[in-house]
Amino acid sequence: MEVRHLELLRDLRDRGTLAAVAEATYRTPSALSQQLRTAQRELGVALVEPHSRGVRLTWAGEILADGADDVLAALARVQTRLDDGRGEPSGTVRIGTLPSAGAALMPGLFSRLRGTRIDVTLDDFDLAEADYAARTADADIVIAHSLSADVPAGAAWLASRVVLREPIDVAVPAGHRLAVKSRVTPEDVGSEPWITVPEGYPFGTIHDRIEAATGVGLQRIARVRDNRLVESLVEAGHGIGLLPRYSTPPSDDYVLVPLEGVMATRAIVALSRPDRAERRVVRAVVDLLAEVGQALTATR
Repeated sequence: MEVRHLELLRDLRDRGTLAAVAEATYRTPSALSQQLRTAQRELGVALVEPHSRGVRLTWAGEILADGADDVLAALARVQTRLDDGRGEPSGTVRIGTLPSAGAALMPGLFSRLRGTRIDVTLDDFDLAEADYAARTADADIVIAHSLSADVPAGAAWLASRVVLREPIDVAVPAGHRLAVKSRVTPEDVGSEPWITVPEGYPFGTIHDRIEAATGVGLQRIARVRDNRLVESLVEAGHGIGLLPRYSTPPSDDYVLVPLEGVMATRAIVALSRPDRAERRVVRAVVDLLAEVGQALTATR
């Protein structure tokens, strides 16, 4: 049994098709098919079977794909022990992040990486909470968030660490009646027009909690993903919204007011596949992310 065969089966399980695996790993589907045939011949058991227009894992393929995480994590732990004897951690770490968490964490991370032998490649994406786990197939660390748990939905099988707890405040226009308040309650904001988020996005959890507390549905005038668009609509007086406290830039045109009476804090979480989480350089970057998070909490 070769490690590369386990990796292929895991990728096929996670990505669904040989074409998707080929695109992600810069190989051809025919080369991957040949690798599968070799693995089946060596193991003496069918690992894939025809399904629709492609293939799917057999029961044996599923067993090996599921075991790949444990095998690859064990190999990564051995590699880490070797790396520990080579001085400071080094290498490239691929990070994918939601934009608002990236705005809060990345400046501090990049500052701390100066003078080290660690390089970072960065990608940003705004997803529904349940979709972040899948992105760990393409990144060493995915910065996700949740307003209902410390582990985002669908990510229980991944290595995870909360690197920051960030309050989510109510954004109101500067001249709004609520702008002078030190805090607002669900009753204060329940009758206002709202700029909200699409279904499945974590901030929607707070909207649901406000509705549950007041017993009245919110007046949603727009559902948008981008916090900068929320800012512009609030500034123009079209409604109120929710914005994260640490990553929202100050403005003379809107005010952030803390929300009390419902839970309105998100856990920002570093997610990694178990084998990647064992890499020394990945662990070092996660430690630095937690350090940045602690600094933000202490200073703001």
